Amino acid sequence: MNEREPAAAPGAITDSAAVTDSAAIADPADDPVATAADPIRAVLSGLDAEQAVVAESIGGPVCVLAGAGTGKTRAITHRIAYGVASGAYDPARVMAITFTARAAAELRTRLHALGAGRVPARTFHAAALAQLNHFWPIVAGGSAPRVLDFKGRLLGETAQRLRLKVDTPTLRDVAAEIEWRKVTGLGMTEYEARLPSRGTPGELSIDQHLALMNGYETLKDERRMFDFEDVLLVTAGMIETEPAVALQVREQYRHFLVDEYQDVSPAQHRLLQLWLGDRRDLCVVGDASQTIYSFAGASADFLLDFGRAYPGATVVRLERNYRSAAPVVELANQLMRGRPGALRLQASPADAADAAAPAARAKPSSRAAQISAPAPTFTGFADDLAEARAVASRVRARIDAGVPAAEIAVLIRVNSQSGLYEQALAEASVPVRVRGAQRFFDRPEVREAVHALRAQALVPTDEPLFKAVSDVLRGVGWSVQPPDGPGAVRDRWESLNALARLVDDQPRGTTLRVFADELRTRAETHHEPALEAVTIATLHSAKGLEWDEVHLVGLTEGLLPIAYAKGLAAIDEERRLLYVGITRARRRLDLTWAARLGGQRGEREPSRFLEELGIRTRDGVRAGGVVGRRLR
Repeated sequence: MNEREPAAAPGAITDSAAVTDSAAIADPADDPVATAADPIRAVLSGLDAEQAVVAESIGGPVCVLAGAGTGKTRAITHRIAYGVASGAYDPARVMAITFTARAAAELRTRLHALGAGRVPARTFHAAALAQLNHFWPIVAGGSAPRVLDFKGRLLGETAQRLRLKVDTPTLRDVAAEIEWRKVTGLGMTEYEARLPSRGTPGELSIDQHLALMNGYETLKDERRMFDFEDVLLVTAGMIETEPAVALQVREQYRHFLVDEYQDVSPAQHRLLQLWLGDRRDLCVVGDASQTIYSFAGASADFLLDFGRAYPGATVVRLERNYRSAAPVVELANQLMRGRPGALRLQASPADAADAAAPAARAKPSSRAAQISAPAPTFTGFADDLAEARAVASRVRARIDAGVPAAEIAVLIRVNSQSGLYEQALAEASVPVRVRGAQRFFDRPEVREAVHALRAQALVPTDEPLFKAVSDVLRGVGWSVQPPDGPGAVRDRWESLNALARLVDDQPRGTTLRVFADELRTRAETHHEPALEAVTIATLHSAKGLEWDEVHLVGLTEGLLPIAYAKGLAAIDEERRLLYVGITRARRRLDLTWAARLGGQRGEREPSRFLEELGIRTRDGVRAGGVVGRRLR
């Protein structure tokens, strides 16, 4: 098939006013027979006008500025699928890059459903590691050094060698400094020059800190090991210094797509440029308002300066929000108004939201969510215990009203807040899942069940998949009906039931062997199923997720913004964290704060961001809580 012309001229900055009727081709109801017969049109069906521009702009360079909930994953996967269907892309020569194994797994799942399953989707580190392992024997001889998964142990040994007494939190901070230095591309001399203004971890002097860092590198070399940052740097070094390696990499991959481009570090950006060489076939997607990893070396400048780096690039804005109800969108816009790179989100009407949502995620209640969604609430409490119990009571009431527990989240700023909410929710008989705790596939009952399923898959059977899976799960303690009440027994049942529910997502005719293989792939990529439990998550770990109802808690000075956030840049990062939290909510959003924390003396001020949102928080709080009032 011939390649279609891009829907927007190179260099065009496209917004909803500038796009004409490209959405007309995106409605599969126009001609379902023609759509079924035309794979290209089928790929473009269901996209809005701006998403269709992204999908049809298959030649690079392309920059997609995509606000929260605007369907950016949908747009970029359809772009890849359109390129494959039209013959413009050889699937084996496309590389889709993102930042987490979970996000990469989602990209692969969506691409497979669109007929582009041969396109690899990987994280930066996974792609670099594959190349490192392939080229190391050729360039250096022998197998590549082993990758270190945890710096703390080697740093601890280094401290012992140096006869330094260093506690675990300080070692953790030293590890973070090592990572920051490497991903920002600083040599030791440049890094040392910044230390007087940057400061050192814990009580370490500059000399002690540098001795720890240098000693860590020496010990790592002695053990013939790389850390994760080395993987990026060494792979980039091989491409840069070995012409044969560069030629082979650039011959293998011709088209690049990078998701979450606002989170790219200088080291990742350098590697991407080396992958590209002098080519310009690059599509990047990101949102400057969701840059929340600057502390780890990420920079939104690569996203915001894309047009200058690639003159004539096609730039498309996705600002039509399909996730959140209008009151949530309004609050998000208010928080980010006037900030560099901020997009102005537009709440989508219910019918458009229904049409644009992927079938697997469309909800019967989405129309009601858009029409009758309540305004966000703001409540202050005398102390954090009262706050946690009130939130738990509200959650319990919502579950009793029919809201699935899996559609509710409590979002916290730091992990230390989790215990209080776990206890309060348990007292309210609410099942809880703490994101970032033990991984799903590492749970003993899940490992036992997966092992049993893989063993049974070796036995030929003609039974339907659900019966085969349910028989195995019953053998390890699962039942159709859940046990009464919360606790360890209920937690075990929820884990096994999550495996049972995965059967519903399988295509007709899926065998037990294929299902067992999928479970192994999910375990390797940390692609976990949803559990029927309320999620507790930090704002960082909540990025990329969404729930019908979200409780943003602990909105006080010292927590949000965090106490160590000094300077305008750090405060702006905290603002973006709150923006991420707000935009996780589809329909209902509650924001709460407490005057006193953990029995501490003195009161904390409500977060400055609440005042910016027009919330009157200075009227005092009673033990039962006081509802904040909007000033505008």
